[in-house]
Amino acid sequence: MLQIGELAPDFTLPASNREMVSLSDFRGKYVMLYFYPKDMTPGCTTEACDFRDYYDQFRDLNAVILGVSTDSVERHQKFIEKYALPFLLLADEQHEAAEKYGVWKRKKNFGKEYMGIERSTFVIDEEGKLLKEWRGVKVKGHVEEALAYIRHVVQK
Repeated sequence: MLQIGELAPDFTLPASNREMVSLSDFRGKYVMLYFYPKDMTPGCTTEACDFRDYYDQFRDLNAVILGVSTDSVERHQKFIEKYALPFLLLADEQHEAAEKYGVWKRKKNFGKEYMGIERSTFVIDEEGKLLKEWRGVKVKGHVEEALAYIRHVVQK
């Protein structure tokens, strides 16, 4: 299990900009690392658009936003284009990062069981340490709560 205050697990994944991106690339910044189930679905679209709408406020607090799902880079690019998302989406097709963060879970929908990503957000500090986690996130109000948290941390 992840422990608050410990180094967040590093990973390297293909990103929507067609580059390989590692979590460690963002040392010196806060990272809002959010895992979500699937591009173009209602909850995931709302969450991505909420992060988009508050993007400038996160950036002003020296925070980058990284979205992670098991979708392909190509699907991420379509999602970004359709909703004008200003941040990178990472393709975790083999769910390696999701497993490191403990968000690859057995899910149930309409009586069918399957493995998938549990919607979760992690705040990682400028040194790469885990500051905060939200698991089993409900979309409504979540991005505002995450922004309030990072604002509080930065203003200490």
